[in-house]
Amino acid sequence: MCGITGWVSFERDLRGESATVDAMTETMSCRGPDDRGSWINGPAALGHRRLAIIDLPGGRQPMTADTPQGTVALVYSGETYNFTELRRELAGRGHRFTTDSDTEVVLRGYLEWGEAVAERLNGMYAFALWDGRHDKLVMIRDRMGIKPFYYYETADGVLFGSEPKAILANPLSRARVGLDGLRELFAFVKTPGHAVWEGMHEVEPGTVVTVDRNGLRRHVYWQLETRPHTDGKDESIAHVRSLLDDIVRRQMVSDVPRCTLLSGGLDSSAMTAIAARQLAENGETVRSFAVDFVGQADNFVADELRTTPDTPYVHDVARSSGTDHRDIVLDSHALADPEVRARVIRARDIPMGFGDMDASLYLLFRSIREHSTVALSGESADEVFGGYLQFFDEEARRADTFPWLVRFAQHFGDDSDVLRPDLTAALDLPSYIQDSYGTAVAGVQRLQGESDFEFRMRKICHLHLTRFVRVLLDRKDRASMAVGLEVRVPFCDHRLVEYVYNTPWSLKSFDGREKSLLREATADVLPKSVYDRVKSPYPSTQDPKYALALQGHAKDLLARPSHPVFDLVDRDRVTRAAQHDAPQITQASRRGLERTLDLALWLDLYKPDISLS
Repeated sequence: MCGITGWVSFERDLRGESATVDAMTETMSCRGPDDRGSWINGPAALGHRRLAIIDLPGGRQPMTADTPQGTVALVYSGETYNFTELRRELAGRGHRFTTDSDTEVVLRGYLEWGEAVAERLNGMYAFALWDGRHDKLVMIRDRMGIKPFYYYETADGVLFGSEPKAILANPLSRARVGLDGLRELFAFVKTPGHAVWEGMHEVEPGTVVTVDRNGLRRHVYWQLETRPHTDGKDESIAHVRSLLDDIVRRQMVSDVPRCTLLSGGLDSSAMTAIAARQLAENGETVRSFAVDFVGQADNFVADELRTTPDTPYVHDVARSSGTDHRDIVLDSHALADPEVRARVIRARDIPMGFGDMDASLYLLFRSIREHSTVALSGESADEVFGGYLQFFDEEARRADTFPWLVRFAQHFGDDSDVLRPDLTAALDLPSYIQDSYGTAVAGVQRLQGESDFEFRMRKICHLHLTRFVRVLLDRKDRASMAVGLEVRVPFCDHRLVEYVYNTPWSLKSFDGREKSLLREATADVLPKSVYDRVKSPYPSTQDPKYALALQGHAKDLLARPSHPVFDLVDRDRVTRAAQHDAPQITQASRRGLERTLDLALWLDLYKPDISLS
């Protein structure tokens, strides 16, 4: 896992711009604390920060291959889980390897197959190649968008990076955010390709972007496709389990300490149990980590989303699978710490306003990094197998909008209310969301003979796998890489995604519950308590001290009436929320305070040019 960046300028020799390339590279030192490197040759410059996972001495980058027609140079972030098989195939085709790294396999794969190498990779990756044989840049991102990748077109080329901060370090870019960027921050719809910053774009998942003197071109090499599903229930369950066994085995490969993230829910428990069984075959014990909050047992109040606390189930799995387990217990002071909030914003480059859920994830990863370098996560199983409440909510099923938005304010609080009324009117979020929804569902393919209900559920699954999951994957990547921890996501293996996506909803929920296929496929390794447990989302602290700390920070901000945040948020609303009785503060008010504080810190850290016209 690493951070990559680069600059292509067809009208200049970049060998005189090494200081700028170094500055771009150093913005991602957290993503790659083990090594750094750069390569500059005429119109192309590549930068790399490395987190060493496989072949610690041999995987240095940028990595180059000299050919009679010119040099091909690669910067690569991620992991290719089938690199052993690809290496064997390439060796059979005459390629000679000097390292044991998956990076060299990708480079040699490109020399053999060109851009089609992407179709052969199983993994999470974002990489760029300068092909000196044709004077072109090739940028490729994994199918599900697990690894981030951004680019910014210039007058004579392009800038790129794993994160916006690398691009913003180049003086050719502008730190400017317009109305559409603000809409992305508040709409929670994740428009593919949108990067919030004006002029900047994402390399979309499953896409190859090439840049040469004739301009920029995009090619989609993978997308979710509708296919008939012919397996019955028993065959489907068996195939899901077979895939999971193979996926976990591949993703546990590492030359550095690895662990699992364990929440006590079905997803992480199944993954941890499979990993524990596989490692036990070699006499090893899997490490597991969970997040908890000081006083959570005393403060926990069940609601529609979270009916039970996580810790008892976590400990059931740890005992059942014999893991080397550790709880990471966080207090409200740490969760509300402005420095932690600032670190989260620096990691994300934008103020997402997830509050304590972002802070706790960052603090959890920071603690885990003291013990392990690689962690497996249960992220994305809800999107793949159908685990959220909105999959079963009739109102959400029928709504002509993103299903997670139907009860979003009810469950999490409506933080858009914190904005100034004139800005709310200018953003017109309802229209933006409706347009985005129409675009999102337009390309969903209907299976011949598929019932109206099954097609509706297919669209809901498609929306979660192409929009919703990308918000969470980006959150996971940024929070983990901010502390140099590689988090792998087995449930995003494209083979599993393709297979389960095409199972009809009647199979995904054959027992009337969420994630029926996953539950039955892993029943033999789960404790009964977890098998029977109802879905519970990522935990959030219920300690009133956290709300009280937020109010204190908001009052400090209100004492600075000239702060630019008040060009965006309604000062009166913030004042009322800051003065509310902390133990009875509403979820909406709390989220409004979190969003305000995030926006203020973002404005302080990035000083963006905000255009409201």
